[in-house]
Amino acid sequence: MKRKLAGILAGAAVAATILSGCSSSADSAQTTAGETEEAVVTTVGPDTGTHMEMWSFVELHNTFYASMVEKWNEDNPDRQIQVTFTTYPFPDMHNKLIMALQTGQGAPDLCDVEIGQFPNFLQGEIQLYPLNKALEPYKKDMVQSRLDVYSKDGNYYGVPTHVGAAVMYYNTEILEKYGIDYTKIKTWDDYTEAGKKLKEASNGEVKLTSVDTAGIDWLTIAMAQYGEDWAAANDGSVNVQLESVKKMLTMQQNWLSEGIAMISPAGHVDLEEGFQNILDGNIASFPKALWYMSRFLNYMPEMKGKVAMAPLPVFKEGQNRSVGIGGTGTAVTAQSSDPELAADFIAFAKCSQEGSRQIWEQLGFDVCNTKLWTDETVTKDTANKYISFFKTNPFDVLNEVKAEIMTLSVTSMTPGINDYFCTTTLNEVLEDGKAVDEALQEAQDYLELEE
Repeated sequence: MKRKLAGILAGAAVAATILSGCSSSADSAQTTAGETEEAVVTTVGPDTGTHMEMWSFVELHNTFYASMVEKWNEDNPDRQIQVTFTTYPFPDMHNKLIMALQTGQGAPDLCDVEIGQFPNFLQGEIQLYPLNKALEPYKKDMVQSRLDVYSKDGNYYGVPTHVGAAVMYYNTEILEKYGIDYTKIKTWDDYTEAGKKLKEASNGEVKLTSVDTAGIDWLTIAMAQYGEDWAAANDGSVNVQLESVKKMLTMQQNWLSEGIAMISPAGHVDLEEGFQNILDGNIASFPKALWYMSRFLNYMPEMKGKVAMAPLPVFKEGQNRSVGIGGTGTAVTAQSSDPELAADFIAFAKCSQEGSRQIWEQLGFDVCNTKLWTDETVTKDTANKYISFFKTNPFDVLNEVKAEIMTLSVTSMTPGINDYFCTTTLNEVLEDGKAVDEALQEAQDYLELEE
């Protein structure tokens, strides 16, 4: 019997994912499952500790931070802290933070900032506290690209939450039924051939994948594989007419016309309709970051033991097989009453081995502290709910691609590019069959007017 998901997600959570899906940069492992409709406030720590305010748009984040306050206070009897955590809806929190920083009053000591929003806080005179000193004890073990994405002019202003390494999720139950070995898929040509075989074997009932009209993950993957970046120029200009983007969109058009792919219901796989499409066995694979593991546990528990993760296929052998997708950087504001203490706490909470272990165990994220990637008390813990759920060990895949995880630039132009592609370009190309070159030229013209 096919499981129906109606009602499993709150309306506000679904709306939140629509908001973040186009950017492909919201910390998507949280925006569907963890965002709240109304502000939630809780205070942790002794009254004698230095009091701080912390904001997030994800209640699960604040639950994790609260546990780390207790650990910090245990380890630092001379630097006790008390933190009041407030969880706001995604847009409310970011707007409230911008206003507080602009007016010079009302900002919290610490605040989560979604990766796509972060450039807004690095304009003009930066009102965030540099975290270089606090990060120094952990820096050698961290994935450098995830620190860099929250930096400017040599200063780090955000502490990352996860790598967000993109992988391919394969439904091995379907693939084995139709005689397809996913481990043999190395290139997109191999992937396409597997799609043709699946179509023939299943009489067209099962598609190999679904392509997104409300998210740019597929394009991010292509750019990372070719080493291109549509918003990387230091002068703030944009170039979306890239070889990588053209190749991916053309390939996806061909998949649709050949009947080996479908349009993702509601635009991408990270919504209720996407979960249901997977549960119904309509697609056999899709690319998404490792944080998507939590989606299976929370919304598709029937898939236990049926899903394997593998490196992404590439256009050409030797290209990068992963890219960091999504993210949340935690910042210390210039209005903090004790910015050094706040910085030391959040660096400990998110970058130390102890904090990273908790991020993995509580949130299921691929942490930025690479020491955990080889800590067998973590990576071989078969009692862990994530390791026991999947047919492949996520750390095995992560270690295989660790030197190939690229990160695209996040600039002030990024939100505008993503929004135009999600509202116009992807729909024109994938839904309407518009010529790729023509659609990209129109996107380029539009975005140059917006610069």
